[in-house]
Amino acid sequence: MNVILETSRLVLRELVPDDLDFVAEMLADSGVMRYYPKTYERSESQVCMGRQIEKYTQEGHGLWLTSLRDSLEPVGLVGLVLQEVEGESFHEIGYLIHQPYWRRGYATEAALGVRRHAFEVYDLPRVVSLVRPENVPSVAVAKKLGMTPEREVCFYGFRHLVYGVAAEAVRTAERAA
Repeated sequence: MNVILETSRLVLRELVPDDLDFVAEMLADSGVMRYYPKTYERSESQVCMGRQIEKYTQEGHGLWLTSLRDSLEPVGLVGLVLQEVEGESFHEIGYLIHQPYWRRGYATEAALGVRRHAFEVYDLPRVVSLVRPENVPSVAVAKKLGMTPEREVCFYGFRHLVYGVAAEAVRTAERAA
């Protein structure tokens, strides 16, 4: 299994076919998928995983299985995804944590690791997160990443805010801290 990065409590690695049971369970959960168009059937989850695995080869990144470091128990999907929105390409930090693991800071911790990876390994100048305004927990994660709302877009038929942060702004904030 290809480990991408580790944080103090988490390991992010590429998805493999054996991850389907966890991913299908998570994407079928109505609470997890509350801000998405619908829950996924197992076959749809398998297609979603296949797309991420293709992204690893084509783009060098995608959503990664996020697991507890000590037990390797999966908790969600977090990663870096190239998104096309209204004719513009964005590198998005996406985060989706399964409901039994909510409110433990895993989304923030993993997303901060992805942000660091995006800036240090991929040398990206900027990253974003696309968040529905009513998704208060995801808005909070975006803000903890140092992101600010830049504009509103229509994404998959829903109103989203583009939260963004530049690598230089993060470096400046870290030097000042």
